[in-house]
Amino acid sequence: MKIYAISDIHGQFYKLRRLIDRLYIDDNHLLIFIGDYIDRGDYSFEVIDYLINLNKQYNCVFLKGNHESMFMDFMSGINEDLYTYNGGYQTIQSYENNGYDIYQHTYYIDRSIPVTHMKFYQNLKNYYQTEDYIFVHAGLVPKDIPLEQQPEDILLWDRYDFINSDFDWGKKVIFGHTPAREPRKMHNKIGIDTGAYYEDGMLTCIILPEERFIQQGPTIEELANYN
Repeated sequence: MKIYAISDIHGQFYKLRRLIDRLYIDDNHLLIFIGDYIDRGDYSFEVIDYLINLNKQYNCVFLKGNHESMFMDFMSGINEDLYTYNGGYQTIQSYENNGYDIYQHTYYIDRSIPVTHMKFYQNLKNYYQTEDYIFVHAGLVPKDIPLEQQPEDILLWDRYDFINSDFDWGKKVIFGHTPAREPRKMHNKIGIDTGAYYEDGMLTCIILPEERFIQQGPTIEELANYN
């Protein structure tokens, strides 16, 4: 089965749409999105809407990133400053631009977003695996621990303890979270966060099992917003 995996979109709607248009997807293929759909970029609302509709056309799996976790905490009135400090203000503004004034409600009970969006966030998975690969947003404990027992903070937040590990998890791990200019291709893992939210950053898709990369840089629409 051919798999397309994409990570760390961070509100880059135009890069996402252009990248998906360049893929040759059919009903037998699987699209796996590895978290951090929102924050930092200007179009988080549009990204979530697009992914919800994409799921109606193709077989999709959506994982949770640390930014979705922070957003759900914010919606519950938890660690609000942490969220806005880490790029959440752009997501709040994106929802406000689409008629959902969540920031003005200091009492979290009054905060609301589209029901389809809330269900999307609530249904995100912490990990996914196939016969040959494990997909996770940030990392895994470098020990022989079953996936269902891996701590959520490691799955969503870990960086270099995982990246620098030579541990063999039995399958190659595909991850995001820690940006680099180029995909990190190692014998036991591949990182595909290439900093899409930077002005000149790339949104990366890995095609499996070929382990081939397709990347989308700044679009005309995005460049117009920088001028």
